[in-house]
Amino acid sequence: MPAPSPLLASRSDFQQALLAWYRAHRRTLPWRESPSLYKTVVSEFMLQQTQVKTVLPYFARWLAELPDFAALADASESRVLKLWEGLGYYSRARRLHQLAQAIAALTEPPRTPEAWRELPGVGPYTAAAITSITFGAPAACVDGNVVRILARLTADATPFRDSASAAKTFAPLATKLLSTSSPGDHNQAMMELGATICHRQSPLCTVCPVATFCAAARSSEPNQFPRLAPKKIEQQQVLRLWCVHDGRLLLHRAHAKARRLAHQHELPRATDLGIAEKRFEKFTPLAIRRRAITRFAITETIFRADLSLKELAATAKNPELVWVPFPELDSLTLSGPHRRWISELLAAKSHA
Repeated sequence: MPAPSPLLASRSDFQQALLAWYRAHRRTLPWRESPSLYKTVVSEFMLQQTQVKTVLPYFARWLAELPDFAALADASESRVLKLWEGLGYYSRARRLHQLAQAIAALTEPPRTPEAWRELPGVGPYTAAAITSITFGAPAACVDGNVVRILARLTADATPFRDSASAAKTFAPLATKLLSTSSPGDHNQAMMELGATICHRQSPLCTVCPVATFCAAARSSEPNQFPRLAPKKIEQQQVLRLWCVHDGRLLLHRAHAKARRLAHQHELPRATDLGIAEKRFEKFTPLAIRRRAITRFAITETIFRADLSLKELAATAKNPELVWVPFPELDSLTLSGPHRRWISELLAAKSHA
């Protein structure tokens, strides 16, 4: 994609305006205070598809429990997942764990984006972020925030299939605009700008430090950019069961090789117990909860189920079904929504 010459012609002024704003107004974040390679790596993994305000308490707890690569490498996967519980996208935690083990096995960590991309769980964006921030590597980061900024700076009306294809298209422009003298600050400034000023909707153009360079701001239609195809959302219905027996709650534990929720616990689906969903058609649910995972909008309906002796016996033969005493629930790793729903149901029961 050829970048408009006016923007590139004023590249130095753009860089100076962006960096001056960032250094004066950047948020105080724990990974920016006394920065280290480890803090940068952990924060980058946690911030993937997650807002800063959500990450903050998790980051603090993580650093307290696992302060460096060696500690993380030596930790069990169950401990890693427990510390990650509630952040979602648990494959990130496993990849971070694998990455720490790979780094711990090296004499010293690599310093280039190309070398980092050879390590577990590290893609182009993460490699650029880590090496530019920690080692001053001249590598431009291009994520959704940066795509939005570049599309607006250039008023690029190209229709894109998704953010990934847009990022690939805008990568050359991001590289040309990068401040090679301060690549880490430049990349963080672009991300900060997207997070705090150049919002998806109603961007704050009047206080934007680079508004004078922005073609979309001059057109008064910044919301029109970038032009990404709308996501196709698939609706899913899931029937869950609340089964209690002898002071224990029945949970489903995902298989170790499950792609998304390996070793994590959730309330079992009716199908996990081989129970037909029509059995509950005439009953009032205990709760109806909704959540979104990637392109799926999921409605989960939870029914109380009193199991027969035969059904109780069958649960013992299924290694993915576990009866957990209520006092032990806190020690397990549950998916974030199910931890919350179980707490809500228990609270409702105690006040009934």
